[in-house]
Amino acid sequence: MSSCAPFDIPTLDDLGVNPTVLEELSPVAEANKWLSAFSTSVRDKATGLITDSFHQFGFWKDILALTWNFRTIRGVKAIRKLLDDRLDLIGLTPLCLAEDSLRAPVLIKPIAGVVFLRLCFEFETKQGQGKAIAFLVPTPDTQWKAWSLLTRLESLKGFPERVGALRDHTMRHDWVEERSREQVLTDGSPTVLIIGAGHTGLDIAARLKYMDVSVLVIDRSARIGDNWRTRYKSLCLHDTVWFNQMPYLPFPSTWPVFCPAAKLADWLEFYAKALELSVWLSSRVVKTSWNENAKTWVVSILRDGILRTMTVKHLVFATGYGGGFPKVPDIQGKTDFGGTVLHSSEYHSATEYSRKKVVVVGAANSALDIAMDLFRHNAEVTLYVRSSTYVISLDASISSLQGYPIEFSDLLGSALPWPSLLPLLRAETTRAASVDKSIIRGLESAGFRTNLGIDDGGVLPLIYARGGGLYVDTGASGEIIKGNIKIKSGCSIQRFTSVGLEFDDGSEMGCDVVIFATGYGESRDSIREVCGSEIAKQVGPIWGLDNEGELQGVWRRTGQPHLWIGMGTLGRSRFHSLHLALQIKALEEGVITDDDVYAQ
Repeated sequence: MSSCAPFDIPTLDDLGVNPTVLEELSPVAEANKWLSAFSTSVRDKATGLITDSFHQFGFWKDILALTWNFRTIRGVKAIRKLLDDRLDLIGLTPLCLAEDSLRAPVLIKPIAGVVFLRLCFEFETKQGQGKAIAFLVPTPDTQWKAWSLLTRLESLKGFPERVGALRDHTMRHDWVEERSREQVLTDGSPTVLIIGAGHTGLDIAARLKYMDVSVLVIDRSARIGDNWRTRYKSLCLHDTVWFNQMPYLPFPSTWPVFCPAAKLADWLEFYAKALELSVWLSSRVVKTSWNENAKTWVVSILRDGILRTMTVKHLVFATGYGGGFPKVPDIQGKTDFGGTVLHSSEYHSATEYSRKKVVVVGAANSALDIAMDLFRHNAEVTLYVRSSTYVISLDASISSLQGYPIEFSDLLGSALPWPSLLPLLRAETTRAASVDKSIIRGLESAGFRTNLGIDDGGVLPLIYARGGGLYVDTGASGEIIKGNIKIKSGCSIQRFTSVGLEFDDGSEMGCDVVIFATGYGESRDSIREVCGSEIAKQVGPIWGLDNEGELQGVWRRTGQPHLWIGMGTLGRSRFHSLHLALQIKALEEGVITDDDVYAQ
C-alpha cells in the first residue's frame, strides 16, 4: 500500500503526546467515550463526524461488512468517501462495547514508543451481524482517535449457521439412506462444486453445508487426506496445534503440538465423515463451460470411468499453492544422467536412498526436511542453494496469540492493516533472531546464507509473497552446522553429467540422486487445466498483496463471476472459509446480487 503519510504506526513522539498523561486514564471510560461519539455519528449518518473519530492517517479495514469485499482504506478523506458511498446502503449500527475479560478495553504497547487503546464491539448491518476491533491513539489534548478499525461480518440475518442451539434436533431414522442420496446426488446437482478435498476444500464445504447450501467436493486422490498421506513420511506440520484447528470440530486435547502429516491425513478423512460432507474421490473435471446469461457452470466429471455432467452455480478451487503442479528447472543433459531425478512431491521415504549420494536442490522447508530425513537414514547429503533463506527455530516460531481462544486470535491476527503490522513483524523477527543467534551464526559459517525475510518481516511477508521460502528448523540446521549435511552454493547448475552435476564455476559433483525441492507452478495452472486459458486470464492475479495490503484473488471475488479460490494454511482456511461461504450464501439467498459483488 503506497502512502505519503509520515508514519505507518505512530509513536507517542509522532503524536506529540507525553506518556505521563496516559497513566491515570481509564481504558474503559475512554473506550466508551469514543464508541459513544462514533455510534452517534453513524446513527446520524454524519460521515464528517465519523471521520473526526479517526486519526488523519488512520485506516478502516473491512471484511465484507461494508463493502462485500476485503478492503483497507487509508486516510480520513478516503474513509469519508467510502462512508458516503456505502453507509446508508449498508445500515451500520454499532451495538455495545465488549467488556468481558478477553475483549475489554486495554492499553497495549506492541513495540517501543507505541501505545494503543484496543477496544472491541459488536455491530449490525441490514444484512448481518459482525464484530469490530479498534486501535485508538491519543492526541496531545488526551482525546482518542482511531488509528485502525476492523469491521468483520460474521453471520447473515435470517440465515445463521446450524450450530449449537440451532443444530438439527430431529431423529433421523433414515439417516443411512439420506446420506447415500446426498453422496450420489439423487436430488440433482449441487449449488457449489469444490475442486480439492484437502483441508481448505473441506473447511469450505463444512461452512456451506451448515448454512444449508448444497455442496459437492471432488478430488483426484483415492482417499481423503492423500495430499498429505502421499508426501514424505517424515513430514510434520510446522504450525502448532493451536493454529491448525478446523471449523466445528477441534482436535482432542491429546493432539501433538506438531502433527505428523499422515496423522493429519487420517483426521481429514474422519472430519469429512463426522461432518457428513459429500466427497467424490478418484474424480476429475474433464470439461467446463460458463453460461454468462444463466450465471451457471456446466461441468463434466469423470468418476471411476463414468462421466457425469452437472450444472452448478459456483465453482470453488481449493487446489493449493501453485495448483499442485510441481515446478522443476529444465537443466541440460538430464537424459545423460545415470541416476535418479525427482521432484520433492515424488519423494516419499529416505529408506530407498540409504548410503547413496544425494543432492537436494532448494533452501526452504521441504528441501531441509528432506535433507534431514536422508541424513537420518545414512545417505550422504549435499544441499545445493542459490539464495539466502529465512530460518527460525520451533521455539522462536510459536505465536504470541497461542494463549487466546481461536475465534479471538483469528480476529486479532487480522485486525491491523498491513503497513502497521509490518513494523510489529520486524520487531518480532528481531526478537526471534536474537533467540536463534547461535543457529544463524553457525549456518552462515557453514556456507548457508540466511536473511530476515522480505522487508526484514520474517515469516508472514514471505508467505504472502511466495507461499513459503523459509525454514522452520526441525533439526537440519544443527546437522548443517556440524557438517553432516554439506552445502554447495555460490554457483549455478550448468548441466547434468552421466555421474552427477556440473556447475558454472567449473566444479563437478558426483551423485546418485537429485531431488528438486523447487516448489510449485503458478496458482492459476489448475484453473487453466479445468476451465481454459481465457477463464484463467479473466480470474486475475492470485496471491500476493494488492495496493491496499489485502491478498489478491483468494477468499473474495475474482475477475470471473462465480469462480472462487480458497488457499492457505489450516489457520487461514479456518478463518477465511467463513467469509467465502457467507458471500456464496448471500448471493444464493438474494441478500446481495452479482452487481453488489462484481460491479464495485
